[in-house]
Amino acid sequence: MTELRNNWTRGEIEEIYNSPMLDLIYRAATVHREYSDPQEVQVCTLLSVKTGGCPEDCSYCPQAARYHTDVKVQKLMDVEEVLSNAKAAKENGSTRFCMGAAWREVRDNKDFDKVIEMVKGVNQMGMEVCCTLGMITESQAKRLKEAGLYAYNHNLDTSEEAYEDIITTRTYKDRLDTLENVRTAKISVCSGGIIGMGESHLDRVGMLHTLSTLPEHPESVPVNALVAVEGTPLEDQERVPVWDMIRMIATARIIMPKAMVRLSAGRVNMTMEEQALCFLAGANSIFAGDKLLTTPNPEVDADKQMFQVLNLKPRASFKGAAAEKYSMA
Repeated sequence: MTELRNNWTRGEIEEIYNSPMLDLIYRAATVHREYSDPQEVQVCTLLSVKTGGCPEDCSYCPQAARYHTDVKVQKLMDVEEVLSNAKAAKENGSTRFCMGAAWREVRDNKDFDKVIEMVKGVNQMGMEVCCTLGMITESQAKRLKEAGLYAYNHNLDTSEEAYEDIITTRTYKDRLDTLENVRTAKISVCSGGIIGMGESHLDRVGMLHTLSTLPEHPESVPVNALVAVEGTPLEDQERVPVWDMIRMIATARIIMPKAMVRLSAGRVNMTMEEQALCFLAGANSIFAGDKLLTTPNPEVDADKQMFQVLNLKPRASFKGAAAEKYSMA
């Protein structure tokens, strides 16, 4: 088996990232087959349970209150409505349900109490429950764990060096502290980033280096391509070439062999053939549904057709070593 390492150097990761494309895909596919069933792809659904009005200044995000986008501010959804969405997602084949709220940080108030009820309800449906709510404390993370939360998403977004070019309202350390609080609460970690924001290839390597040298690798690593939204500072960024996505996915797969590498935002612009190359390079998760929070995503029927053509099968909930460690059973 390929060795699991937490001592990667930037130079080693850069060498992998820059290796000839077909060699890179072959190596990543080989590692992928050591740790996972290459026919299995987990289908996840991401729902924005509280939209817009965020005080942060993330340059890519249409939910920031300071930017003039088409996103309408909406209060936190009712628990029953969220659970209805989760039920529909499960019926459409999703085994993981993620709830996102446009908050800078979680506050101990009635809204958080409602999120706790949402987590309990989705957990009772037998789905992996994930939340992305901004920064959380250790005690808040433990409360989410007790309610049945399986995973918490908190992306690094980019390298530490490029971070201040994208966000100034929280620090890179703030993000790492949240990941540590999640880990301490024995919740599985979901953390990746976005490419196509004007960063260099070395910045992409830097982000992967940070993730792969954490005390434990994240159980999930989302790889997002920027969806440029009118009204945000990054509205004029060009679409990321699919080969850049493949390089990120393949490199993540090689250096974090057990992680679920999630083909996330930007998939709506990919052909089936391009997505197939991403799966070959080690991606084993997608988000289903017509939206990812507020940005477009392929329709469910298109994904079902893709699964049929590529002979893919949905991955079950709570599977693998991570499930044994982090399940509520």
